[in-house]
Formats: sequence, C-alpha cells, structure tokens
Amino acid sequence: MKPSLFVSLDGPKGTGKTTLLEAATQRLRAQGHKVIRLCEKKSDPYRGQTMALVNEFVRRPSAVLERLVCERLAESRRWISQQVLPKQPPGSLILIDRWYPSDAAFRRLIPFEDILALNMAREVRVPDLHVGVITAASVSWARAAARTRGLGSTVLRGLGEHVACTEAFEHAFSDRGWLLCCNEGTLEAATGQVVAHIQKLL
Repeated sequence: MKPSLFVSLDGPKGTGKTTLLEAATQRLRAQGHKVIRLCEKKSDPYRGQTMALVNEFVRRPSAVLERLVCERLAESRRWISQQVLPKQPPGSLILIDRWYPSDAAFRRLIPFEDILALNMAREVRVPDLHVGVITAASVSWARAAARTRGLGSTVLRGLGEHVACTEAFEHAFSDRGWLLCCNEGTLEAATGQVVAHIQKLL
C-alpha cells in the first residue's frame, strides 16, 4: 500500500503562502492526485489553551512563557501526527498550512534548534518536503497591510518585528537545506516550483 506524502508550507505573514497552497492543490488535483488539505490551527484540539498562552506571552514576554507556547504547540502537533495524519487515505498528498518550521518566524527568545528538538522529542511527524514561502520583508509587509484584516498577527507588531521574523525564518530554512520558494514573481512560477519538487518525491 502506497504511503501518503506529507508536505508543509510555512512562511511569514503576507508572503502568499495560503494562496500558493491553493494553487498547488488545484494543479496537483488536475494531474489526478488525491490531495488532502489540512491546517494546523484548525486540526488542533488544544487551540484555545495555546492561544491563551500566546496572549499571555504578548502581554508579558519572557523566555519561560515562550517555551511553554512552544511546548504546547509541539504537543498539539504530536496529537495531529497520531490522530489526524494516519487517518488520511493511503497514497494521498497531504498539504498542511503551517507546521513547526513556522515557529522559526514567530518565536524570538527560544532558538529554533530548541524548538525543533521539542517537536522531535514528541515524535511529531517530519514532512517529506518542507516548503518555505518567502518574499522581501517590505513586499510581504505591504501585502499584509493591503489585506482587509491587515497583518492579522497576535505576535508581530510593526515592520521591524516583521523584518526580524522574515530573517529568522529564512535562516532556519537555509541552515537545513529545506526548500525556499520566492513568491515575488508570478503565482504560476512559484506553483510550478513547488509542484516540481513534489513530483520528484512521488
């Protein structure tokens, strides 16, 4: 029985990650693939508890609270890895909107190496392909500002924090050789890059 292929798309706010995820889904389905779309926050049964911690951290930032947030997220991903991912049809392509690489963008006091270790210790499923969607911080900031909901972030406040978020995210991906997809050109070009890498794994 052919196993499923697990692909995560992560990225800072405004990089067009969700739009790219939708475009890749449509193209893969047009090619005859069974594509399952998941979203970490919608699959997380502990979302309320996690956001309560996040809101507390925003009010009074500390390394202790940030680690608690990271641990809570890792526990949620363990639950998804055990209870949600195994139930997907064999041979399907599972595309998830955010996974642990996203923490590289939003966590500031805890090194990403520690975050990664927290997830691995809990046997969180490792994606077969990590896709990091990036743009210059000025581009993604302008895109986010143009949306009806704006930046839409509980954690980030201001362009300076967004720049730091973008840099941390790119470093995490580059250091590990994960796929970085620059989404500053056409959506078709970015979609083609992601789909081509998925096809190599099939």
